[in-house]
Amino acid sequence: MFIPLGYYHPLLLIVSRRKGAASRCLTNMYKLCIIKVVCERKDIYMIKKNNVIRLVLIFTLIMGVSSLVIMLSNTLSARQTNYITVDPNTIKLIQLDGPKEGDPIAIVDTTIGEYRFVLYPEQSPNAVENFTSLAKSGYYNNTYVFHSEDGVYSAAGAPNKDGSANDNSHELVKRELHQDLWPFKGAVMVMNTTLDKTFKEKILGGGTYYNGSRFMVLNTVEFNDEFKKELKEVSESQLLADAFIEKGGVPNFSQQMTVIGQTYSGFEVIEKLANLQTENKGSYKFPVEDIMINSITISTYSEDEEKAVTTAKTTASSAVATTETTTK
Repeated sequence: MFIPLGYYHPLLLIVSRRKGAASRCLTNMYKLCIIKVVCERKDIYMIKKNNVIRLVLIFTLIMGVSSLVIMLSNTLSARQTNYITVDPNTIKLIQLDGPKEGDPIAIVDTTIGEYRFVLYPEQSPNAVENFTSLAKSGYYNNTYVFHSEDGVYSAAGAPNKDGSANDNSHELVKRELHQDLWPFKGAVMVMNTTLDKTFKEKILGGGTYYNGSRFMVLNTVEFNDEFKKELKEVSESQLLADAFIEKGGVPNFSQQMTVIGQTYSGFEVIEKLANLQTENKGSYKFPVEDIMINSITISTYSEDEEKAVTTAKTTASSAVATTETTTK
């Protein structure tokens, strides 16, 4: 039994009234018993305290190891799902060359104008095939421009105003990345729809991205002096950095989504599409006024045809200007 110090047991009171060596001996023995009990309690307390400290150290070690595993897993996952190996010495910036005679092209007619882009079936065969088959079937007729991002890009090709697709039949095309295709101004990129992971990939990182029918047309972020300097410092290819600075675009999208084409005509339209008045509803910034894709026509590039189209546009613009002047 533990007797707290500072309290007196009745037995001590009785013994203390007796005189002689026997009484003193008994008192001393009882004091020794109290001291022994107190010491034993202190030993138990120290053991418990040490056990608590040991548990805290073990818990801290487990948390540290877990954090390290999570960091390594996230790093591995990013490497396996977000990037490809790019050789700066062999990059060919084919988007800067423009279309050649006979190249496949897409002509996008919207309610605010037309733009045209060359397709890259060699670099992104599956995504281009998905896009062209949908366009030829009339899938994109009367679909919505459902997002406009502060002058940076627009997103289109959704049959529903909220940006959703009707089903997944054309939404599971494996993502294709290529070191010769980059998110310059005018790049057309199909949007990622799904990230599929096996059990092993969920633990160790990695996975497979898929894209579908909806696509983005890039305008550009602002390239101020500080951003230009940073881009040159971090880029392993000065040719690529210079191309972004000269042409514009969205460097942060590099090797994130499949590039299927590059705009070569109608840049004034893609700039308007990226600067629409919008309202935030969920994950998208929907245009306040409905902007539609009337149709997408798949054709081949012809320099003579392009000259004829350019001439027709110039004539139409001159006619409008003349009419406005006459009216005034």
